[in-house]
Amino acid sequence: MSKILRPILLAEDSPADAEMAIDALNEARLANPIVHVEDGVEALDWLFSRGAFADRGDEMPAVVLLDIKMPRMDGLEVLRQMRDDPHLRKVPVVILSSSREESDLARSWDLGVNAYVVKPVDVDQFFRAVQTLGQFWAVLNESPLEL
Repeated sequence: MSKILRPILLAEDSPADAEMAIDALNEARLANPIVHVEDGVEALDWLFSRGAFADRGDEMPAVVLLDIKMPRMDGLEVLRQMRDDPHLRKVPVVILSSSREESDLARSWDLGVNAYVVKPVDVDQFFRAVQTLGQFWAVLNESPLEL
């Protein structure tokens, strides 16, 4: 029986940070497809298979890597809506943000984030952090979702 590789959803508005995260995930040799969206509205559209993503099917991601500060809808609102939905509630979410604000950290934990990682300024540290996240959440960690 072959295991279906669920995608990694990356919600990141910064093209440079998104490119670095995708490069790091690819360098980690993860076989999971990577889906990149640029804001919270697109992230929810992808997760709920609506709008431009209406035909994508209903598979859930292995993990959502979520920036906090994005246009149209921030990552904390995405997280809140995910945790309010019975089908998305158990999808692992990792906040990957440059925010060191205690209020963002506290609200993320209150909303049920699985991990909060402050983006390192150093490119090599950023690569290592994203590779470690991808390997843990996409490969080692088994989500309690029914596939």
